[in-house]
Amino acid sequence: MREDKAALAYGGGWVDRAGALRADPDRLAALLIAPDTRFLPLWRDRCLVNGSGPVQLNGEVAERARATAEETVFLGYAAGRAVFAVDLSGLTQEVALATVGATGVVDVRGLVGQLGPAEAALQAYARGLLHWHRQQQYCGTCGESTRAREAGHARRCSGPNCDRLYFPRIEPAIIVLVEAPGDSGRCLLARHAGTAEGAYSTLAGFVEVGETLEDAVRREVAEEAGVVVTDVAYQGSQAWPFPAGLMVGFRATAATDEIRVDGVELLEARWFTRAELRERSAAGHPLGRLDSIGRHLLTGWLASG
Repeated sequence: MREDKAALAYGGGWVDRAGALRADPDRLAALLIAPDTRFLPLWRDRCLVNGSGPVQLNGEVAERARATAEETVFLGYAAGRAVFAVDLSGLTQEVALATVGATGVVDVRGLVGQLGPAEAALQAYARGLLHWHRQQQYCGTCGESTRAREAGHARRCSGPNCDRLYFPRIEPAIIVLVEAPGDSGRCLLARHAGTAEGAYSTLAGFVEVGETLEDAVRREVAEEAGVVVTDVAYQGSQAWPFPAGLMVGFRATAATDEIRVDGVELLEARWFTRAELRERSAAGHPLGRLDSIGRHLLTGWLASG
């Protein structure tokens, strides 16, 4: 697979997902015991780590981990090696650490600054898929238990009169940088409910049933900030498996300067010039999470003017 150095965190084509192998039990069985196969152990959505970073298993330690795992799922190939994710969530933390020789557990978002792009993408992929398995233990139609299929990329209901097949679902959300009308060089940032005083960010929201992505941009900005936008333009997307998001980034232009926050999702919103944002950044106010598309939208806007 290609390696996209400019890709946002958790994406970039680092993994060959090898979909054709998911229905090949003989090949998968061979990969499970191959000496160069990697196993990534996770515990309740967190990476098991030691002094050198996330633990990676093979050989006897991997076999011991698999024997106690709730699920072992095939992720594909990374750097030419087969990779599986192993869910140790059914163990206590102490036992999980001892099983794989780890010293602690850390969310992948807390490690992203220490990991290369390919490893961060792989760990996030494993996290999202294992989380889905734990949440899809029962059929939503008949209530019977479900069982993993397709090397961990599907689950099938065990009910005798149901047999429904489930696949991992993605929850799309939009995130948008809104520019003021004209050539004023200002963008709209808001403080969301539950955030600290002075913590401003771009606007975002989930896509609703029956909406296009562009419709969701217009609705979210109008509902939360009272701003009507035009010229909605796609900027990029980001896998966000926390637990199952896909963030789709846009720029848009406001029809007027008027702002009317809803007081529920947003507590306040205002227009910022590029100079003000650069001053805030220099003073220690971050432009969003290091691994987020929101930061990418802001830094891209600052660089464009």
